[in-house]
Amino acid sequence: MAILNGWFCESTSTNWSRITLYLARMEWQVWFEAFLQLLQDWGYLGMLLAGFLSGTIMPLSSEAVLVVLLAQGLDPMKLFLIATFSNWFGGMTTFWIGKQGNLEWIEKYFRVKHEQLLRWEQKVEKYGAYFAILGWLPILGNVIVLALGFFHARHVPSAWWLLVGKTLRYAFIIWVMN
Repeated sequence: MAILNGWFCESTSTNWSRITLYLARMEWQVWFEAFLQLLQDWGYLGMLLAGFLSGTIMPLSSEAVLVVLLAQGLDPMKLFLIATFSNWFGGMTTFWIGKQGNLEWIEKYFRVKHEQLLRWEQKVEKYGAYFAILGWLPILGNVIVLALGFFHARHVPSAWWLLVGKTLRYAFIIWVMN
């Protein structure tokens, strides 16, 4: 019987699938930490990439990159502008993908099932573009913005309220850090 991180593996097929899963998780974690470090090393460009990617399909913490870059002494106003607008642009990309209505893309890249989107329909109808102000929320914010696009919320007001939400988030983080 082999022991791997607390797992007792008896059958060969189960053993190999568990080992593969464990190594894949380890590899992802190592890759992700290295990627975050790279973004931090790139300074303003790293903030631009982190902001955009975290606003789209990548589960990335632009806030963590922002905090580290602030601690490194980079200009807070430049970081604020870069973080806000890159994350907003990433969110608008998510809105556009939702607006295309391509369920294959949505399920593949956002891992949001059609049934999940349908649950958001009433909220989008009730709150409309104002709902975009919650687009700053981690993970859930991307689904909200995706749903706004999918159910064809008005583009300009959605873009405005999304920008307001993301501006307030980054302003608050920078205010706390200073």
